[in-house]
Amino acid sequence: MSPRSARPFTPREERIGSTAIKFWSRLNTWVYRASGGRLGGRFPSGAPVLLLTTIGRKSGRPQTAPLLYLRDGDTYIVVASKGGMSHHPLWFKNLEANPHVEMEVGRDTMPMTARRATEHEKAALWPKLVAMYSSYADYQARTDRDIPVVILAPRNTEPKRSERPSTT
Repeated sequence: MSPRSARPFTPREERIGSTAIKFWSRLNTWVYRASGGRLGGRFPSGAPVLLLTTIGRKSGRPQTAPLLYLRDGDTYIVVASKGGMSHHPLWFKNLEANPHVEMEVGRDTMPMTARRATEHEKAALWPKLVAMYSSYADYQARTDRDIPVVILAPRNTEPKRSERPSTT
């Protein structure tokens, strides 16, 4: 990890940032699903986006977050960065409580099991993640929190096609 160079967010900046992330995440999720990932399926930097659905640890309801990902064989790697804020994103807290998640890539929906990468795994994956999206290094420098790297592994090998009504 690099030494801290970016200043931490103030509590006010975190409140504003959390609200903005929530709004843009909901919008991106809607656009992604409506277009089958053709829109909202890539971040402006070019990094690919998936939708991760967790079960709320308090509400018990499904919660979906669009996340940048790195594919590694049949596993997918995501980062619980929340822009370098001082606390973990809710989706990460949810998967800690229940690691059975659902992932959408394009129109394919797959049941996955999520787990936090070990220190050794994170050390090996982090340079690849930063190469994909350089802001991750800034996010880690901004916070004292060890930003988790999450590995999503298939619960079965058959992706299911989302059941969308035909328009013809």
